[in-house]
Amino acid sequence: MSRIGNAVIIIPKEATVSVDGKTAVVKGPRGELHLTIPMGIVIHVSGDNLEVTRKHNDKPTRALHGALRAILANMIAGVTRGWTRTLELSGVGYRASVSGANLVLSVGFSHQVTIVPRTGITFTATEGKKPEPYKGKGIRYEGEYVRKKAGKTKAVGGAPGAAK
Repeated sequence: MSRIGNAVIIIPKEATVSVDGKTAVVKGPRGELHLTIPMGIVIHVSGDNLEVTRKHNDKPTRALHGALRAILANMIAGVTRGWTRTLELSGVGYRASVSGANLVLSVGFSHQVTIVPRTGITFTATEGKKPEPYKGKGIRYEGEYVRKKAGKTKAVGGAPGAAK
């Protein structure tokens, strides 16, 4: 059984979900999304709960069950909260700033990189802690763990066969 597919989705008050035959429509303050429901999957909306079930227990339907439930949950989140992605810049020379609506990055090139946002995308930049140059530097997602390799060690006594 799909544990993800069996989980009930709670619909927030600012969102509405309607099922019209083979199409599910999710509306919210940030827009409206449509999803075609595949055969063998049934969507039940009761009050503020949304439940995804399957008619058959064959392998293709089981595969779609959890995936469709996750897609619907993401659609509801997208039309209510929207999506954010936070990047961390760490290291000497890695900086970001916002100029108007554009994002200006200084990430080691000889010039600054300017990113112009598409419609519906906004950038914000905040000052963080001072960079730590010896503990990894670069751009990563917030909370991402990057494993650092051990540095080189000094050889004791010199290389074998070397003149002294």
